[in-house]
Order: sequence, then structure tokens, then C-alpha cells
Amino acid sequence: MKSSTETSINNSLSLSQEKEISFSVQGMTCASCVRNVERAIKKIDGVKYVSVNLATEKAIVIANDKVTIEDIEKAVESIGYKVSREMPTVNLIEKRFKEAKKDLMVSLIVTIPLMIIMIIHMSGIHIPHMTFIELFCGGIVIFYPGRKTLKSAWIALSHLHTNMDTLVTIGALSSWMTTILLIFGLNVQSFGSISAMLITLNLLGKYIESKMKYNASKDIQALLALRVEKANVLMDGEIIELPVETIKIGDIIVMRTGEKVPLDGIIVEGKATIDESMVTGEPLPVYKTVGEYVISGTIVESGVIKVEVSRVGEDLFINQMIKLIEEAQSSKVPIQAFADRITIYFIPIVFSMAVLSSILWFINYEAFQPFLLKVSNILPWVLVDAGPFSTALFTFVATLVIACPCALGLATPMALLSASSSAAKRGLIIKNGESVQMAKNIDVVLFDKTGTITEGHPSVVWHNLDNQILQVVAKIEENSTHPLANAIIKYVKDELKTDMISDLKLDEIEEKAGLGIYARYKKDLYFIGKPKKSEKYIDFMKRGETVVEVLVNDELRGYIRIADKIRSGAIDTINKLKNMNIKPVIVTGDNEITAKAVAEKVGVEEFWANVSPSEKVNIVRKYQIEGKKVCMIGDGINDAAALKSSEIGIAIGTGTDLAIESADIIIIQGEISKIIDAIEISKITFQKIKQNLFWAFFYNVIMIPLAMMGLMHPVLSEIAMFLSSINVILNSSTIEKKLKVKEG
Repeated sequence: MKSSTETSINNSLSLSQEKEISFSVQGMTCASCVRNVERAIKKIDGVKYVSVNLATEKAIVIANDKVTIEDIEKAVESIGYKVSREMPTVNLIEKRFKEAKKDLMVSLIVTIPLMIIMIIHMSGIHIPHMTFIELFCGGIVIFYPGRKTLKSAWIALSHLHTNMDTLVTIGALSSWMTTILLIFGLNVQSFGSISAMLITLNLLGKYIESKMKYNASKDIQALLALRVEKANVLMDGEIIELPVETIKIGDIIVMRTGEKVPLDGIIVEGKATIDESMVTGEPLPVYKTVGEYVISGTIVESGVIKVEVSRVGEDLFINQMIKLIEEAQSSKVPIQAFADRITIYFIPIVFSMAVLSSILWFINYEAFQPFLLKVSNILPWVLVDAGPFSTALFTFVATLVIACPCALGLATPMALLSASSSAAKRGLIIKNGESVQMAKNIDVVLFDKTGTITEGHPSVVWHNLDNQILQVVAKIEENSTHPLANAIIKYVKDELKTDMISDLKLDEIEEKAGLGIYARYKKDLYFIGKPKKSEKYIDFMKRGETVVEVLVNDELRGYIRIADKIRSGAIDTINKLKNMNIKPVIVTGDNEITAKAVAEKVGVEEFWANVSPSEKVNIVRKYQIEGKKVCMIGDGINDAAALKSSEIGIAIGTGTDLAIESADIIIIQGEISKIIDAIEISKITFQKIKQNLFWAFFYNVIMIPLAMMGLMHPVLSEIAMFLSSINVILNSSTIEKKLKVKEG
């Protein structure tokens, strides 16, 4: 078992010797692009860790002090992409999603009528000026909605590598060029309609991907909402409302009940109960008085305080949290799409085969023509007497068209969409595709304690007081600012089912910070608070409970034990993770005794206690540097940066808005057992992706040789490619059925 404090400090010191460089990469279109960028950066001497996120375009590099942003810019630009030191905003990603949708719509509006006209024309019904219709419509689709595909292909080719857009572009342009050649009098067949169909299918895959990017981009809006624009400043005895950016260190600001703390500082007058759950993740408000520190973004639940400002601007806690999350956004391991791995070799090989087949047909046309004559009796679309040039062009276009990796491109996103739908039916919201594929590879699951392992709502678990004294205790606690008071009041009202406490009369009420509260009822002096000899209750404390003693006239009358209950299913979930060889770890801002107690209850051997939000990020990266794939589960704003830093962030749906926005997967009803469902969905989805890719690739293995032999008409090639894509979609839709079978 690990205690967190010493290990966490050592780990933080180790990580602090290295620096982080955050930036964005522009021009990427697929996982192949991401891989090329990461490879280029890893070649820089001194780089220890690099991760580029395709969805957000953000990247993070951990390196020694010798590595500069200029070194990274040079490496990235050498392969055709650009580095920007400004991070893309949610608005920019939303704009790109809308552009992808618009491009697809324009392409469909042109392509669908063109396909109908083409079919009518090929059936024997003459369409006047069909060649010019193909030229015009194909040109619109290629150069307007398909312009980004062309640009992506050019970037890759000009830097001597390929991506999925390369083959689509070559196939579309080659098909469109046949129409131009026919117009100029060459004896060739026109395949201009094929060019529009190719681009449209490619744009369909890109639209699905862009939608996933957009859904994964809304990360820090909730945190930004915690910022306070104005503060009440005490100047010459008067309170003046000023913008926070005008306030300086040393100024005195005033906060009342219900207001947010605008700036970090130290209380110089007054006392208050402050909700710091956004910092610690703990649900209980904290009682604070003179000399204690308050943090921007926290909320004054009750009381009035005057605070001397100690931090402003970028040094504010809330701004540091925003920076943490912006950096952590790029800490995702990008999805390693099988389709893009294949295209690294597949695209240049297919292009070479298309060129080879056209050359062989051009040179050996007379020798091969008898073969065509024999086959034409079976396959009427085979060109018999088109001549060397037209036949060579025919095989070239047919080979490129049939090999265009549209099915490969759809194999992953369609399976991911189906998986997301199945997950939603099981109380899981999956916000991006990477998390579906990564879940099956998880090695370590980090659990926040409060609100995740526990319910996050402290309650009375035991007491030995009679009902009369218990009612007096509840009445006294109504005057307390202590966080546990509400648990006692709620217990009395729920269990005794009475509002009689409202009729009780109290005198001499006095609360002593850190000790408890005194009050006189009738002739008796009551005290409710911290035990004088806490060692008597050490066994309860080791179980994660808090003990409140009740004294009447300095005589102990009993005590109340309060605890945050373990979530139902937590122990079973931990055991299942262990059986799957996944290591569960608790990471909490709570004290070590409580953390240890909870860890022992649920069967977790390793825990980290007393950790801050930034230390949680360091813990995530510690495991990542060890080569582990990390899943973080939390519910508080303090978990947000760690949720984004891990390979998969899972938020409890009952948690804070920022935790939910920062996560990859959301458990709607707060049942942590759903993580097992997420892993099972990942495994089945991965199987479907492999099947999709196999059949897409197998289709190419069969069809490409036929196209090279001149036996596949480009139109039939396009139809075959379309059917291959349909097969991918139908296979992906069976994920739900397989999940139901597995669930029994």
C-alpha cells in the first residue's frame, strides 16, 4: 500500500525537472497525420513524451530545458503542418464542424441528381450534353466541397508522404479528367460522375469525424463561468464595486452570503462557511475565519468576510486551473486507426499498381485484346476495341476507384457511432471515439473518493442518544456553521419524523471554531462538537467516520458517528477490475486516515491522499510515463484536469458541470459499475472495427486484380466500393445485438 504524501511529493519533484510545452497543430485531417507529427517531434533530442490530439488539434510535449518551441515548429513544418502557440477555441471547432456539414450537404445536392442522370443515360436513354453535365457537376464537387480533400492530399504529397485523402484525390481527378479528354476529341469513356461520388463518400466519413471532434471540444466553459468580473473593494471606509482586473495585491475586498470569492486572499476580518468543493472535491463546506486563505471561484455559503488580496491575474487559482485543463486537453493518446496504418503502404502500392496496369495495357494492347474478346461474352461492359490509350486509361481509373479507401475510412467512425448509441442505452454517454477504442487497453483506474467511491452526502450512521436529547442537539445544530450540522439535522427530521425542534427555546448560543457549539436549553448547558479524547474513537476514524460528542453540563451523554457511505456496487466493481488485471487506485484530497479507511473497505491496495488538482495530473502522468494507460473517474471541478490528462476521463453524472464537460465518458446515474460496461463495449467495438477493416481490405484484394485486368468498369467499381461501405455500416450496427447476447 502506498501513502500518497511522500510519494506524491517525490513524484512532483521528479516531474518538475522537466518542462511542458503546449501548442496546437494545424492542417491535420486523420490519425495518419497525427502519427507523422508525433514521429517528427519525437526525433528532437530531449523530448520525453509527446501527444497530439486530432479532435482538439492540441499537443503537449514533455522535454528537458534544451528543447524550445522553435525546435518543435521546425520539426512540424518540415512535414507540411503548422504550429500555432494559440489554442483553438470551442467556437473555431464548432465553425469547422458546421463547414464539414455544409460541404457534405452541397456535395449530396449535386451528386445524387448526377447519379440518377448517369443511371438513366447508361440504361440507353440519351441525356443531351451528358459529357458537359458530368464536367460541370464533377468540377463543382471536387473544387468546392472537396477543396479541403485536395489541399490535404497536396500537403502530404509535397512532403513525400500519403494519407487517406491522397488516393481519393487522385481517383477523383483522374475520373474527372476523362471527361475533359473526351471533350477534346480523344476516344475515351467519360467517368466524370465517378469523381463526384468519390468525393461525396469521403466527405461523409469526414463529417462523422468532425461531429465527434465538436462533441469533444466543450471543455472549460463551466470553469470560465466561475470567474467573477467585479468585486466589492473597501476604500476609505466605503465599499466600491470595481472590475477584478483593476484590483491590486493588498486591496481589501468584501464578500457576503451567496457571493463568489473573486480573488485569492487571506481573511482579515469576519468568519464564514465556504463551499470549496470545486477545489477539494469534498462536499462539506469549510468554516474559515481570520488568517485563513480563501480561493477564487469558491462560494460564501454564510457569513461576511473581508479579504486581503494576495493573488491577481494569471496567478489566480481559477486561472491556473484553466491553464491546467487547456494543457491537459492534448494529453489524450490519439486513436490509432487501423485504416490509416494500412493507407501508409496501401495508397502508394495501389497507385503503383494502377500505373503499372495502364502501362502494360498500353504497350501490350494487341496481345491482351483476345483475352478481352473472350471475357466480353460473359461481362458485356468490358471494352473490346477501345484502343490502347482508352483501355489503359480505363484500367487506371477503375483500379484507383475500386481501391479508394472509403470503406476503410468508414470502418472506425461507423463502429464508434454504433457503440455510442449502445452505451447511451446503458446509462453511459460517450463524448468521443478515442475513449471507446482506448477503454479495452486500460491498465490503471484512478478513483476520486468523495462522490465517486462514496456517495458524497455525509449522514449519521450511528448514535447512542435518547430522542429528547437528540432533538435538542438538532435544534442547537441549526445555529452552527459546521459542515456536519446538516447531516445531524436531516437525520433527526427523517428518523424522528417530527418538526418539534422548531418549538425548542435556546439561550447562550456560542460556537467555537474548531471545537464545537455551546447552548443552554432550560437549565442545562449543552456542548456538541469535537471529542476531548479522540483516541477513544480511533477505530471509527479508521473506518472513515467522524465522531461528534454530546455533553450536558460537562457530562458525556453520548456521541454521533457520521460517515459518507460507500456507493452501492463499488466493492463489486473493484473486484471485477482486479479480475480483468486492471489496477484500481484511489486519489483524493482527503486526509490519509480517511483515504486509507475507504481504500480498505473497497479492497484497494494503493491510494494517494492530500493531493491537489495539479498533483492529480502529475499522478496520471506518472503512470503514463511508466507505459500505463490510465482511466480517471471523478465528479468534482478539482478532478477536471486529471480527467483530461488521462487516456479516458469518466465523470459521474451527478458531479459538477466542469467534470462532466472534461470527461470522455459520463456515467448518467452515478453507478461506477458502469465502467465495466464501458470496457465491454470497447472490446466488442474493437472486434467490429477489425472485422470492418478485414472485409474492406479483403474486398480490395479481390477487386483490384480484376480492375487491373480490365474486367471492372469504373461505374461498377464505384458500386462495389459503395456496397463495401454499406457492409461496414451494417456490421457496425450489430454491436447492440452482441452486447445483449453477452449480457444474457
